Amino acid sequence: MNLQALPLRLCTADASFEADFQARLHWSAQADAEIEQRVADILADVQQRGDAAVLEYTARWDQLKAGSMAALELTQDELKAAFDAIPAAQREALQAAAARVRRYHEAQKKACGESWSYRDDEGNLLGQKVTPLERVGIYVPGGKAAYPSSVLMNAIPAHVAGVTDIIMVVPTPGGEKNAMVLAAAYVAGVSRVFTIGGAQAVAALAYGTATIPAVHKITGPGNAYVAAAKRRVFGTVGIDMIAGPSEILVLADGSTPPDWVAMDLFSQAEHDELAQSILLCPNAAYIDAVQASIDRLLPEMPRAAIIAKSLSDRGALILTRSMEEACAISNRVAPEHLEVSSQDPNRWEPLLIHAGAIFLGAYTSESLGDYCAGPNHVLPTSGTARFSSPLGVYDFQKRSSLIEVSETGAQVLGKIAAELAYGEGLQAHARSAQMRLKTF
Repeated sequence: MNLQALPLRLCTADASFEADFQARLHWSAQADAEIEQRVADILADVQQRGDAAVLEYTARWDQLKAGSMAALELTQDELKAAFDAIPAAQREALQAAAARVRRYHEAQKKACGESWSYRDDEGNLLGQKVTPLERVGIYVPGGKAAYPSSVLMNAIPAHVAGVTDIIMVVPTPGGEKNAMVLAAAYVAGVSRVFTIGGAQAVAALAYGTATIPAVHKITGPGNAYVAAAKRRVFGTVGIDMIAGPSEILVLADGSTPPDWVAMDLFSQAEHDELAQSILLCPNAAYIDAVQASIDRLLPEMPRAAIIAKSLSDRGALILTRSMEEACAISNRVAPEHLEVSSQDPNRWEPLLIHAGAIFLGAYTSESLGDYCAGPNHVLPTSGTARFSSPLGVYDFQKRSSLIEVSETGAQVLGKIAAELAYGEGLQAHARSAQMRLKTF
């Protein structure tokens, strides 16, 4: 195999760095106009014809013909059978990963997902009531790749949040089912599973059909058609995020074996050609060593062609003036995955404010977070970590404000509210507050 992966070499001290860096970061999330139109047509068709449209599109694009939607739904017995059929090592790995993911999200729920209230000096009760969503849909990619880990990461926090009805959709082109995906659905406690995918699956979840109940939120990654469909149904239902290509940024001080860092860069590059892998390091000799590791290790990789194109087209090895400067550049990128591959990662962590997930220390490979560390692997991409968060228990909950005003409190608050309401020209608002005053 004669493949080369040549990430762009940049140096922050060069006059052209800023322009070259921005050009390398650029990625357009703008959906193709043709895809948008096709997705709009599919959504409208499923909304109008329901199950019939879903069956038609599933037969057309997944080569999976079924006489009814019942034939596309998997029973709990089938999920259990898939779990029992996979090798014991895979069963144990799924259960171990699920236990860790559940433990993390249970801690997350205690930290931010509980109702609370207090009474102020006038005896008014003020608080927040946290309740779970009733029904959610999770989209699990199928076809070219299968992701049982995505089943765990989407379904388990929903369960921990208290969601009672979790509907999973997963495409099975040609009727070929992935046993580990189904086993993961069993382990994660998914309520119902339908072997459908694409924009038609998103439409069925959002609008409901005679067979598939409408959900309140849709989570999980998919292709361009799935992303476009999620964008269009937002407002009818909630969505988690619109995910772009996968990303990793490694901050290295030169102390980690270069083979480790090269493989960490590969771990995202192997997803697809648009994935982005960036190394920031103040040590030029170390960057050379990482490039040498890339050259030596690439031919061993089954997905070498994808890795080579990803690194050559979107990858970068950047020489910085210092680790402090590297941290500042990382904050500008706001990467999905951020590795701090340093002897003293806790020195740099306080400087890092924008990232989907931060992996501290040489032994903390991003891949551990993908599968079994515990935190969620559904992360913001394309710089959206500047304002959004990983998927979590909070995504499957909603919050209602609690207000109970005492008679004493009404005397204080009523005057304030009336003054502001009159200022806004809303007489009924003001009178409503004033009618509860003892002296009015």
